[in-house]
Amino acid sequence: MSDFSCVITAGGENGGSEGPDALRASVASVLGQSLRGSEAVVVLAARADGPTRTAARALADSSPDRVRLIHPDPAARTTGALRNAGLDAATGRYVLVLTPGERLHRHACRNLWQAGERSRADLVAGRWSRTVGEGGKEQEPPWQGELYARSRTVAGFADALQLVVRDALVTGFCLRREAARRHGLRYEEDLAHGEILFGPLAAAAVGRIALVRRLIVTGRAVPDRARDLAALVEAHRRVAATLDAHGLPALREERERAFVRDHLVPLARSFPRLPAARRTRVAATAARVLTAPVPPELPPLERVAATLLARGDAEGVLTAAYALSRPATVCAPVTVATGEGGRVEWDEHCPVDVTELGHQYRVFGGARLMNRLTRCTAEKGRLLLEGRLVLPPHLAPDVAFTATLEFRARGGARAVAFPVDDVRHDGNGVTWGARADVTRLLRPLGVRDTAWDARLIVEAGGVRSVSDLFGPQDLVEGTAVRFAARPRLGQLAGDTWEPYITLKDHLALRLTARRRPARATRRLVRYATHFRPARKAKLLARALRKRLDRYRSRSFKATTYNTWLTRLPVRRGSVVFESHMGRCYGDSPRALHEEIRRQGLKLRSTWSYDTSPAGFPDDARLVRRWSWRYLWALARAEFWVDNQGFPQHLRKPARTTYLQTWHGSAYKRMGFDETRVRLQNAPQRERLQQAVHRFDHFLVRSEHDVATLARAYRLPEDRLLRTGYPRNDALVAERTRTESEGRLPRPPLAGALGIDDHKKVVLYAPTFRGGPAAGGKQARRRLLLDVREFAERFGDSYTLLVRAHYLEAARLPLCPPGTVIDVSRHHDVSELLALADVLVTDYSSIMFDFALLDRPVLLYAPDLDTYAAERGSYFDLREKAPGPVTATQEELFAELAELKKSDIRHASHRAAFAAEFGAYDRGDAARQVVAAVFSRQGASRITDHHDRGAGR
Repeated sequence: MSDFSCVITAGGENGGSEGPDALRASVASVLGQSLRGSEAVVVLAARADGPTRTAARALADSSPDRVRLIHPDPAARTTGALRNAGLDAATGRYVLVLTPGERLHRHACRNLWQAGERSRADLVAGRWSRTVGEGGKEQEPPWQGELYARSRTVAGFADALQLVVRDALVTGFCLRREAARRHGLRYEEDLAHGEILFGPLAAAAVGRIALVRRLIVTGRAVPDRARDLAALVEAHRRVAATLDAHGLPALREERERAFVRDHLVPLARSFPRLPAARRTRVAATAARVLTAPVPPELPPLERVAATLLARGDAEGVLTAAYALSRPATVCAPVTVATGEGGRVEWDEHCPVDVTELGHQYRVFGGARLMNRLTRCTAEKGRLLLEGRLVLPPHLAPDVAFTATLEFRARGGARAVAFPVDDVRHDGNGVTWGARADVTRLLRPLGVRDTAWDARLIVEAGGVRSVSDLFGPQDLVEGTAVRFAARPRLGQLAGDTWEPYITLKDHLALRLTARRRPARATRRLVRYATHFRPARKAKLLARALRKRLDRYRSRSFKATTYNTWLTRLPVRRGSVVFESHMGRCYGDSPRALHEEIRRQGLKLRSTWSYDTSPAGFPDDARLVRRWSWRYLWALARAEFWVDNQGFPQHLRKPARTTYLQTWHGSAYKRMGFDETRVRLQNAPQRERLQQAVHRFDHFLVRSEHDVATLARAYRLPEDRLLRTGYPRNDALVAERTRTESEGRLPRPPLAGALGIDDHKKVVLYAPTFRGGPAAGGKQARRRLLLDVREFAERFGDSYTLLVRAHYLEAARLPLCPPGTVIDVSRHHDVSELLALADVLVTDYSSIMFDFALLDRPVLLYAPDLDTYAAERGSYFDLREKAPGPVTATQEELFAELAELKKSDIRHASHRAAFAAEFGAYDRGDAARQVVAAVFSRQGASRITDHHDRGAGR
C-alpha cells in the first residue's frame, strides 16, 4: 500500500479541454514527488481520443510500479463517474484528485502527509494557483492569503469558513482514504463541475481539518464561465443547499456574495472580448439560471453587473464591464432619484443604487465619460466612425456641442485632428459621426509611430471633454476595414492602415505591411535585427546599458561619495536642507530656512527634493535626491539639516555639522526599542547606530523626548538641544493670535482650499501603518475612517481635510463639493494645523503638536490594543490622551456631534498633555537653534563635535 494515491482522470464528457500533454504534466508531477510512496492512478474513459489513450498507456508502461491505468465501466462517461472509479481503485493511505494539467508542487505530498499524520486530520488542504493570461502566469486567489496565513488544525469547517464560502477545495487537498469510504464521499456524476460540491461535502462530513500554508497544486485552469455558467450555478446551488441543511443560513448568504464576485463579475468583465452572438447566448443562459436575488451588500458596480446578467441584458452587461475596469468613468446615464435623499441609480431600466460612485458630483469637463463606438467601417475611401457619448442630464451644459476626432501617436506628441460634422445631443448622451480621410491626412514617419490611438474631443461653452473610443473586440475583427497609408519614409515602411480594438478596449489604428515591397522590407529589417551579428550587437548594447545603470545605481554613488567626494574641502556657509526624505518643503527645516532668511545670515541654502521641485523655494539651489549634484552638495556642505535622516550609507564629512530636527515626539517605540530592530542581525543594527552617530545636534521638545527618542537612539546628553521644534513656533504664534483676536479671519490657506467661513475644519491625519510601496512609490491604502459617511452626516457644518502620511496616499471617494478635501500633498503640515478647528488622528505624533493650539483632539483608534501590542508604546494612550479615545466610528461621530461638551470635558487633559510633551515649545525655537548652530558665535561653540562625528 502506498502513502498517496493521486487520481487523474482523462477523457470525461464534461472534463473540458484535456489532452495528452496535460495528462503527461500531471503524472510527471506525481512521479517527481519527494515522497516516494506516491502513485498516479490514471482513470481512462472509454471515449478518450487516440493520443490520450496512447499517452496513458506509455506512462503506465514507463513506470509500472507507480502509475496504474484504470479502465472503468464504459457507462462511466462523466468526469465525476471517472473520479469515483479512481477513489474505488486507490490504495494509498491518502487520496488526492487532480484534473489533467494540474501539477503537484515537488513537496506537496510530503507536506500533506506530514500534516495529516501529525494532526490526525481526515482532510488536509493547502494553497493552489491557477494559470491566467496567455503567458501562463501563475496566480493564487487573493482570499487564500488569509485562509492559509499559517498552518493550523481546526475542529471543523465552521472554524475556517473560507473553505466553503469560497471554492477553496476544488483542488489542493487530500482525504484519508478510510475516512472517505467511511463517510461515503462520492462525486456527483451528473454535475460538470463536481469538484465545487465535493470539497464542501467532504469538509462537512469529516471532523478535524488540517490547513497547510504551503503551495500544493499549480496549473489549475480558469473555468470558461461563458461556456459553463449553468454548471457553475448548479454546483453553487447544491453547496448552498448543503449549508442550509447544516443550519448555516448566514454562511450561505456569504457564499452567495462570494459566488457573484468569483464567477459572475469575472464573466461580466469578459464580455468585451466575446463575439456579439455569444454575448447574447450567455446573457440568455444567465437569465434562465440566475434566479436568486442579487446580494445587496456588494459594491455598486458588481451589483449592477450581476443584476444585468440576471436580466439577460447583454448590452447592459457590456456597459457594466467597461465600468468595472474604469470605476471613475461615467458609463451609463445615471439618474438622480427624487424624494430619496438624492439617491443615484444606474439608469432608468436598472435602478441599482450607485450613489457612492460619486457621479452626481462630477461636472462636464472634469468627468470621464464613456464613449461607445457603434460603427467602424469604410465609406468611399474614408474611415466612417459613429458612436455615442454618455452624458447624464445633470452633467450636460445648456449650450451647443462641437466635436473633433483626434488620432495621437502612441508614446509621442504628434496628433492629427479630423472634424466631426454630425453631433446631436439627445437628452442623456451625445450621438456623433465622423468621416476621416486617414490616407491623405494621417502621415506617420513610419518608424516608432506605427500605432495611433483615437479619441473624441467634445466642447461645450468653452469646456472640453476628452474621451477614448471604446468598443468590443468583434466590432472591428473580420470587417476587413483597411486604408492606404503614406508614411513619410515611403511605402516600404508600411502601406496600410488597419483599425483594431486594443487590449484596453479602445480604438486605434496601426500601420501594417500588406503589399509585397513593404512585407519584403519588414522581413529584411527583421533579419537584419535578428541574425547573429545583430544579436551580438544587442547583447553588447545591453551590457553597456547595464554598466551605465551600475554607474547610476545608488550603491556605486554611495561608494564614490564615501571614497572620493568626502575628501573635498567644505564650502563655508553652505547648508543642505531636507524634509521627509525630500518629499516636501516643510517641517522644522523649512522653519529654520525661513528664520535664516529673516536674520539675513550669509548662508547658501540647498534643498533636496525627491520627485518634483514644485513648491520648493525659488531662492535656494534645488537638487534631486541621490543625484550627483545632491552628493556633491552634501560632500561640501558645512551644515546638514533634516528631520528624518539623510541616506544611511553616506558618511558625514569631517568638518560638517549635522542638525537633526526630528519629526515628532514618540508614542510608539522607536529606534533600538523597536522589536523589529532588536530582531535584526548585528550588521544591520550597527548601520543604524553609525547613521545616528552622525548627528551633532538633536532637537527635543520635552523631557519625554529625552527619555524616549534620545535613549532609543543612544544619543549622548551633549548632543541634545532643548529648544522645542522650530515648526511649532507658528502654532504658538497662532494660539496667541486667536486668544487675542479670535479665529477669524482664517489663514489664507482656507481661501485657497475653498473652505466656507461658516464651516468648521476637521483635520484627519492617521499614522503610518506600513512600508513604502515597491519602487519608492507611495503605498495607496484605505482609510479606517469612512469619509463618505462623514460627509453625509457632517458635510453641512464641517469640512474634512484628509492628510495621509507622507509615505502613503489615501484613497478618497467622491463626496459633495466642499465636504472632503485631500491635503496630503500640501507641503507644510503646520499650516494645516493652524487652519484646523478639530484634529482626528490615531497614534500619529501630530497630536503632540496640535495640543499646543488648545483645540479639540479626537482619537479614533479601533485597533489600539493590537497596535500597542505589535508596535509597542511608551505610555498608556487612554490614560494620557488629550481627548476622547474612540474605538468605533459611531463613538467618534457621537463625540463630534457633541463637540462643545467634549471640548470642555477634556480641556484639562489637553492642557496637561501639552505641558508634558511640549514643555520646550515656547515659540522661539527657530531663533534659538539658529543662534546655537548657524551664527558664527554658535558655530565656534560646536567645533568640538566635528571630530566625534567625522567620517561616520
